Amino acid sequence: EVQLQASGGGLVQAGGSLRLSCATSGFTFDDYAIGWFRQAPGKEREGVACIFIRDGKTYYADSVAGRFTISSDADKKAVYLQMNSLKPEDTAVYYCNLVQLDTFKDYWGQGTQVTVSS
Repeated sequence: EVQLQASGGGLVQAGGSLRLSCATSGFTFDDYAIGWFRQAPGKEREGVACIFIRDGKTYYADSVAGRFTISSDADKKAVYLQMNSLKPEDTAVYYCNLVQLDTFKDYWGQGTQVTVSS
C-alpha cells in the first residue's frame, strides 16, 4: 500500500524559512512524480511544485518560483520542499501527492500546517 507522510510544517514569521518533507513507502515502481499542493481556508487546493523522480525535472507555480525549491532523495524515497522568504499568503495546509506515471493512479498524504505571521 502506497503511503505518504508530510511533515515539517509550523509557525514562522514572514521572511522566514521552513523545510517540508514527504516520506513515501509501500511501492516498488520508479517512474513517478511527487507534487506539493496547498489549501488555504476558503480556497481551492492549488499546486505548488512537483518533481519527476526519474529525470529530476521540476516545476513551480508562479507564486512560489524563486522562493521554493523541491528536491528528492531517491535512496530515502523522500521529497522535500524548501520554502524561503515566506509570506503570510503562503499560509495553508500543505499536502504531498504521488502520481504513478504508467497508470496515473495517484495517492495523497495527510497535510501539514504552515502558518506565516506578518
